[in-house]
Amino acid sequence: MSAPENPTRPRGEPHPARFACHPPHEGEGFRRFARFRASLGRLYAVFVKELIQLRRDRLTFATMIMIPVMQLILFGFAINSDPKHLPTAVLDNDHSAYSRLFITALKATDYFDIDYSLSGPGQIDPLILSGKVNFIVEIPQNFARDLARGENPAVLVVADAADPTAVNGAAIALTGMAAQVFNRELLGPLQNLSAKAAPYEVRLQKRYNPAGETRLNIVPGLVGTILTLTMLIFTALSVTREIERNTMESLLAMPINPVEIMLGKILPYAMVGFFQMMLIASAARFIFNVPVVGNLGTFVLLTMLFIVANLSVGYTFSTIAKNQLQAMQMSFFFFLPSILLSGFMFPFRGMPDWAQDVGSILPLTHYLRIVRGVMLKGAGVADLAADAGALAAFTLAAMTVAVLRFRQTLD
Repeated sequence: MSAPENPTRPRGEPHPARFACHPPHEGEGFRRFARFRASLGRLYAVFVKELIQLRRDRLTFATMIMIPVMQLILFGFAINSDPKHLPTAVLDNDHSAYSRLFITALKATDYFDIDYSLSGPGQIDPLILSGKVNFIVEIPQNFARDLARGENPAVLVVADAADPTAVNGAAIALTGMAAQVFNRELLGPLQNLSAKAAPYEVRLQKRYNPAGETRLNIVPGLVGTILTLTMLIFTALSVTREIERNTMESLLAMPINPVEIMLGKILPYAMVGFFQMMLIASAARFIFNVPVVGNLGTFVLLTMLFIVANLSVGYTFSTIAKNQLQAMQMSFFFFLPSILLSGFMFPFRGMPDWAQDVGSILPLTHYLRIVRGVMLKGAGVADLAADAGALAAFTLAAMTVAVLRFRQTLD
């Protein structure tokens, strides 16, 4: 027996319960809106989860903030392609009023800082080979007398052109001041000398890269840059890889101390670095025609010291990082100031004092002076003793920190 009809509903009208959830005029649109709203809910959940994870991973968050700030500060304040106040040595063989006036005019250009006053020509080569000065100015004997006679005496200026960008502006300023430096003093009988042409001659001798070829500056620097990046990454991942693969427990169970573990992990990568060094140096010599003027043994010895310094930094990072991602972040955080503040991309002495102080801590800064000194200048160990000592001190400090950090991990 069928159910009685609803007396209040007209015959032929559909029952309202059939469309209680999805009215016929909103069916498809309502379902699309529901799916979109559910998608937004899932998106919001993932968004909140990532924020929480980012807040917990403080190293990643700090890297994201600090790298743009570092780039802004370094590029905005530290980078200068026209360096001034370059260290200069003067050999004054005349000691006259005119020679002293010439030295004063050098200082007034702001390109030259007279840091050394030499007593003989034998002091010239050690200073320029060690990279302590960019310019050496030699004023000849009887400069004032020859100037008064109109004999156009020559002032010799020796420039370290291993980094041509660092000396070009100063060389132009030196030439430009020649016609004006003595105009106030050339009066009376000497007034005929104050013409447009300078009453003396500046003989600029650009050593080590007289043609200003960029490859002679960049390619030796690439040796240090490539080794820095690869050595850092290799060792920064060493300990964290052991932790993530759950093999660190086996290593710690062995009768071995932290120093032995560190040396055992560093030495294989030092061998890899040696082969990298030989490969890059061979390419520089035979592909880019960069000469190796100095002793090859000196180059290999000091390069291996540089490799160990970077391996020590990478190992230190591996003892601090909790995973391989953090180790990579630390490596790039160290690599960025290395290439910007070392003198590889921009002249080192063009940066402000605070940036030079930071750059002097970095191994790449000292290695660039070493590799350019050996390859282009023929410098020896004695000439590069200061930079080699700085690399050795940095290596010792990094190894000490790494061992102390590893002992804390053991505890």
